[in-house]
Amino acid sequence: MKRTEAQTIGQIVENFLHEEHLDQQLDELRASALWPQVVGQGINRYTASRSVAGGVMTVHITSAPLRNELMFMRSSIIQRINDALGREVIHDIVFR
Repeated sequence: MKRTEAQTIGQIVENFLHEEHLDQQLDELRASALWPQVVGQGINRYTASRSVAGGVMTVHITSAPLRNELMFMRSSIIQRINDALGREVIHDIVFR
């Protein structure tokens, strides 16, 4: 067995996730978990469910006026989520 340079546990885990193509799914889960922090507890109270698939976050909002307001804020919410993650994970948000 050939010796290589030492790696931290974090680097080993990151390499494994990348090789197994799990890093995108992990980032999508992180983006979904960031929703309450990004929009605040007031808006999160009206959030029935949220999911992320293929870079598109789907958020079910129980208030129609709030849903309409969030549609206007879509690009800034996407930007704040991606900034919190450190890279572009979310490309679009669909409000239902």
